[in-house]
Amino acid sequence: MTTAEHAGATTLLRFATAGSVDDGKSTLVGRLLHDSRSVLADQLEAVEHASRSRGHDAPDLALLTDGLRAEREQGITIDVAYRYFATARRRFVLADTPGHVQYTRNMVTGASTAELAVVLVDARNGVVEQTRRHAAVAALLRVPHVVLAVNKMDLVDWAEPVFARIAEEFGAYAASLGVPEVTAIPISALAGDNVVTPSAHMDWYGGPTVLEHLETVPVVADPTADPARFPVQYVIRPRTAGHPDYRGYAGQIASGVLRVGDSVTVLPSGRTSTIAALDALGTPADVAWAPQSVTVLLADDLDVSRGDLIAPTAGAPVPVREVEATVCHVADRPLRPGDRVLLKHTTRTVKAIVEDLPSRLNLADLSQHPAPGELAANDIGRVVLRTAEPLALDAYALSRRTGSFLLIDPADGTTLAAGMAGAAFGAPDGAAADEDDEGWDF
Repeated sequence: MTTAEHAGATTLLRFATAGSVDDGKSTLVGRLLHDSRSVLADQLEAVEHASRSRGHDAPDLALLTDGLRAEREQGITIDVAYRYFATARRRFVLADTPGHVQYTRNMVTGASTAELAVVLVDARNGVVEQTRRHAAVAALLRVPHVVLAVNKMDLVDWAEPVFARIAEEFGAYAASLGVPEVTAIPISALAGDNVVTPSAHMDWYGGPTVLEHLETVPVVADPTADPARFPVQYVIRPRTAGHPDYRGYAGQIASGVLRVGDSVTVLPSGRTSTIAALDALGTPADVAWAPQSVTVLLADDLDVSRGDLIAPTAGAPVPVREVEATVCHVADRPLRPGDRVLLKHTTRTVKAIVEDLPSRLNLADLSQHPAPGELAANDIGRVVLRTAEPLALDAYALSRRTGSFLLIDPADGTTLAAGMAGAAFGAPDGAAADEDDEGWDF
């Protein structure tokens, strides 16, 4: 079996839901789980009991995902709710994200690893500001596929012109953001129309149901198309009688393919070697690909440790100490120029200083607010960082795995921001910091 065929056998789809308040995200997720028979009997019984206690005649399927007490009491989604389910055709990891503006950061969390985003729109209200905000976040995070689910079609008499108008408006906006693909589906999450089974009320619609699209959307790419990146997580040196000279570097391949005999560079040091062997679950292998976890053995005895990145010599990223990126600020304390932070990139964590905040993005109209002075919770903006040690960053547009990072508060370990590397620049020679590292003056 070829590498591409192995990748094609992967049947896991990660997707996220988003939309404005009361558009029916949790109801859609509940309907999806219920109608695909992915709800355990005791879970359904608990939902039915809770629904009856609230005076509902039918089960409120939104309760299947709103797990926090505050969510159930208020009838809103606050936290990201992850659900795992499967059909005969594919396995799914679903992230149900909040719709409120103040929880935009939660939507970023849920969509950061998603291969598809389902954006809900209330057919009565059409495309609203929060719809545009979530579409912009999906575009910013480079989510490959977007589904526009026009919900509550039962409340507009199943009218095709209403659906067509909303689909056209959203499609034009998504195209301006650079979203590569939008699939529009008219649904009623409450009644189940076009969620799992086709609707008898909308015979004018000939496209797939939501579940059918989720089961068939092509999301598995050929790993050979991406440059190989292998962040070292752990150095294995058993020092046993049977393996006196064994030195392996364990981790998960972030992208691409590694082969025995490949010429590779260890970053940020820049030293080169050749892959002498690959171990996959204790079994020797000639080739390995993302996202496999493997152990890499090199032909040369190099100084390699956790946080280093092994990449093909041809096309290896250039280590930098000054990084320009887009960040979504997720902490309650603001981010300001001069702040000292920790930057975590793959398995490497280094000290950094926020040198500048050039702009803040207005997600309502995609305009840039220059020199904002600080980024508050849920803000998205540009940031310039200077690190104490060089980092082998890729551009986020090229790699979501090795182009992303976290900013962390060094005092208490709180996550401050999620970053997406843009135009990285700085010391290309990968030289280590030569200033006073303890004083964070670099």
